[in-house]
Amino acid sequence: MIHSTAIIDDAAVVADGVEIGPYCVVGPRVEIGAGCIIASHVVLKGPTRMGRNNRIFQFCTLGEDTPDLKYKGEPTRLVIGDNNTIREGVTIHRGTIQDRSETTIGDNNLIMSYVHIAHDCVVGNNTIFINNASLAGHVVVDDWAILSGYSLINQFSHIGAHSFVGMGSWIKFDVPAYVTVQGTPAQAKGINVEGLRRRDFSKEQISAIRQAYKVIYRQGLTLEEAIAELEQRSAKQAELVPLLESLRNSSNRGIVR
Repeated sequence: MIHSTAIIDDAAVVADGVEIGPYCVVGPRVEIGAGCIIASHVVLKGPTRMGRNNRIFQFCTLGEDTPDLKYKGEPTRLVIGDNNTIREGVTIHRGTIQDRSETTIGDNNLIMSYVHIAHDCVVGNNTIFINNASLAGHVVVDDWAILSGYSLINQFSHIGAHSFVGMGSWIKFDVPAYVTVQGTPAQAKGINVEGLRRRDFSKEQISAIRQAYKVIYRQGLTLEEAIAELEQRSAKQAELVPLLESLRNSSNRGIVR
């Protein structure tokens, strides 16, 4: 299951049945879980821990040192969960000790060709990164978010659950849960209705989220005033809780308007 041209360090831990293709390099302190398939010309550097049933396509580099100038060679980590598909040419860097010392990728993500995920990022579950989307350092992407091709996410930004970032967008503020943004710099365009339908949100739930969007973006309220209004609504509309949490957790730079 391991090609004769692959170079596997003696200090790497590779589960039984893992497939590793031609000309791959697996360094020390790399752990690869059962069921993973590593195509040709992949470089895995450690410390990196990869879970089960991931498929890594050719020419990816995972677990490389970050080029961030504050990184001085400390033993930081990359942690990848289960059932991820990482397509051609993806680069994912390890963390820095100035943050979490770890870059984290969850489960069931589709990361398409030439995506870059920088140091200390946290990616949740069931996300989609379309070709050439890039995260700067310290970015958080919550579950079910979609980043379209060539979207650029500024450092320390937070991309909320079920949100949608349009093609070629530049994100320099936080994107609340459920919201669709587009442009350079990005502006809010509505809610991700199609994504919610695909995930079996009911008409009533989508309507409640749409009304909540209007509270944030159409009534001239400050963020604090919008949060107060949504706190009252969320008591009876549980689907608003992720939106409310994303607003509460917004960074000092605020949300995309």
